[in-house]
Amino acid sequence: MKLHAMLASGLLCLTSVAPLAARPAMTNVYGRDCQSLNGKWAAIVDPYDQGIPKEIFLNRTPQQDTEFFEYAFEGGLRLEVPGDWNSQRPELEYYEGTVWYARHLVVGTSAPQLPEGACVTPVEAPRDGERLFLHFGAVNYRCNVYLNGEKIASHEGGFTPFEIEIGDRLHEGDNFLAVEVNNRRTPDAIPAMAFDWWNYGGITRDVMLVRTPERYIRDYFLRLDDASDKRLRLDVELSEPAEGTEVTLRIPELGVEKTLRTDGQGHGEVTVDVRNLKLWAPEAPYLYDVELTCGGVSLDDRIGFRRIAVDGTKVLVNGREVFLRSISFHEEIPQRRGRACTPADARMLLSEVQALGANMVRLAHYPQNEHTVRMAEEMGILLWEEIPIWQGIDFTDESTAAKARGMLQEMIVRDRNRCAIGFWGIANETRPSEARNAFLSRLLETGRSLDNSRLYVAAFDNAYYMKQSDRFEMHDEFTRLLDVVAVNKYMGWYAPWPKDPASIQWAICLDKPLIISEFGGEALYGQHGDRRRASSWSEEHQEQLYADNLAMFENIPNLVGISPWILFDFRSPFRFHPVNQEGWNRKGLLSDRGQRKKAWYVIHDYYRSKREEQSRN
Repeated sequence: MKLHAMLASGLLCLTSVAPLAARPAMTNVYGRDCQSLNGKWAAIVDPYDQGIPKEIFLNRTPQQDTEFFEYAFEGGLRLEVPGDWNSQRPELEYYEGTVWYARHLVVGTSAPQLPEGACVTPVEAPRDGERLFLHFGAVNYRCNVYLNGEKIASHEGGFTPFEIEIGDRLHEGDNFLAVEVNNRRTPDAIPAMAFDWWNYGGITRDVMLVRTPERYIRDYFLRLDDASDKRLRLDVELSEPAEGTEVTLRIPELGVEKTLRTDGQGHGEVTVDVRNLKLWAPEAPYLYDVELTCGGVSLDDRIGFRRIAVDGTKVLVNGREVFLRSISFHEEIPQRRGRACTPADARMLLSEVQALGANMVRLAHYPQNEHTVRMAEEMGILLWEEIPIWQGIDFTDESTAAKARGMLQEMIVRDRNRCAIGFWGIANETRPSEARNAFLSRLLETGRSLDNSRLYVAAFDNAYYMKQSDRFEMHDEFTRLLDVVAVNKYMGWYAPWPKDPASIQWAICLDKPLIISEFGGEALYGQHGDRRRASSWSEEHQEQLYADNLAMFENIPNLVGISPWILFDFRSPFRFHPVNQEGWNRKGLLSDRGQRKKAWYVIHDYYRSKREEQSRN
């Protein structure tokens, strides 16, 4: 399917959910002319959802002696953006509900008289032939956006970007921007009512104003051609249909300069033969400076090229077999008990990944910050990125299915130029049913129509030890549609060992690559006890559990990688043991303060041996 047709079908999907749905974000927003709106925003906590009937989005102030209003944005709560509200105020730690954010966008040189303490950003009015967009990296979970008292957009989904064109809505002087954010869990949400991580609410990623020409490159996809590692393929989509528009691709280091012309739908494509192309690989990253020019305006990016494929039961990167030494982490900085939201946060998480010796991260269980994705690419770390189809989803509800496809589209369009992405994940721990299979099949169709250059994977928790066959088996017909199958299995923690771990055999999807995508158990850092007793919550028990699992994994003939759960202890209301958990899931190899548990060294040494083994081969 051509790029413009895919985008059109995705937009129809999204607008069917909400009539004022914001549009999916343009590709590579950070490579464009941007103005940050990050910083302190005024805020009002609205637990009873009275903001709409009181029309606080109008931000009215008394004009007569007889007037008064029961709200005020100025002189009250101020929250940092990007950031979650839970970690910024003690009274909001467990809060699930509505918070209103507000900011003044002042256009022109004559600043209006605003109340003291107002959050203000000067904005230059769009010039002739220029457009202005309001971009949100992510807002968790639902939001409505108001400008000058008018509702201009809605968006649902806490982990993907969206934008609204506002250039024609701004006027000279003060423009009042209000964002109604709600993180309340609901049965039709994705994820749904119960999930094993903290439900951080707020404007959790960068907010920017983005300037473009009247006609601009909205989307592009540059990658290796399907048929050759010496040829690149570029697909471009303009902001609107425009036949004959020239778009020039330049890659100075490769001596590439080639111009395409768009068709009547504003779509263009071209292939370019290249010499001496250096391919990106885990632990050996190589990125090229890329420039796309349209109408005299350039869009800059850094892009790497690599091929990831399946050969029988092997995963190949650039034709070479690779063992996936993976780890998962949540988008959380445990030391400050808050959402990771800055490049410095990304650096901290990924530095710990490198220290462990991992070559891949499973970004669990949702699309994470673009800073993290781009930094992983620079550091040579493969990524498995997924949408939060995590248990409890109503697979019979068509609106939920439409939301899932919209989230998948927003994730793929944002990140498909990032060569670190090797795997698109479509689900985690779902149980077989006709409705589930139909739901996930449609997700696969959507994903592959947008990007067929990656491997598609889902994680399952329905593998069981069968006494009759004396081995682990999993019977889930949906696995036949996937490129790679992944299994979450917590042997020694949620499931007792049926026999000596080193003697346990596996026979799951033997014709496909298999990843053990989650395993492990909980331990409180610094607590010591019986290594054979789970209730000790001891580092020794976790250490032994890891050693036993690694012994079992030697008997999996189609194993291509493992991804222990998880890098850091993370916050979760699921977990309320008063001594050993206290609202934390303690499965981390590192504590919530970054201290290494005994199990960390087990995985570190295992990954070192795997890395040495691969270098010998």
